[in-house]
Amino acid sequence: MTEPSIPLASLLAAAYKTERAASRRLMSTGLTEHEALLRTLTVSAGRQGLDALLDARIALRDHAQERADARTAMQSRRPDTDNVITPWCGWFDGSAHPNPGRCGIGALLLGPSDERIEIARAAGYGNSSEAEYHAIIALLAAAVDSGAGELTIYGDSRVVIDDLALPAHLAAASLRPLHAAAHVLMARLASVRLRWIPRHKNGAADALSQRGSAMHLETPDGE
Repeated sequence: MTEPSIPLASLLAAAYKTERAASRRLMSTGLTEHEALLRTLTVSAGRQGLDALLDARIALRDHAQERADARTAMQSRRPDTDNVITPWCGWFDGSAHPNPGRCGIGALLLGPSDERIEIARAAGYGNSSEAEYHAIIALLAAAVDSGAGELTIYGDSRVVIDDLALPAHLAAASLRPLHAAAHVLMARLASVRLRWIPRHKNGAADALSQRGSAMHLETPDGE
């Protein structure tokens, strides 16, 4: 076989774990690692062609790295505000049964003058990340309606907390409309701090989201 023109390093970087495993099996037939990877990735590429597959994989890898760099940059700016206590605090949670399935959302908002707002409602159909996003949007809307200024939000969803910390073009594509809706509300508050907490410390919001899920039994269409 003619030696492939695509460097081995490029093939290795583009191949998924299962494709590298398949290539190792092909090497038992006498193919070199280079030849085996080329053959495996050509099969994976199908009609789009190997060049298009490699370009797409490189773009995905670069996008993932850009997201990781942005998260690191955000985290590096957090220490100065981690211990600040804001006048308003909120907790959110969302669930989907099954996943994806019927969603329930819950949120708790507390204010400096003993304000206490509980949110528990059905939220249509979607996956757990979408449910979590709908929960934080509901919490932010309640904060805006209550005239909140500085707000700290706690949640156990790393997906939502991390996604909201990213600029719009780096947000997860499937969640981008929800990312935009949340940021519109965040812009109406003096400041918003997002804090991840472990699930066992998010009990109040979890209980409210489960109550929201139960509302599907009362309203079968989830409205």
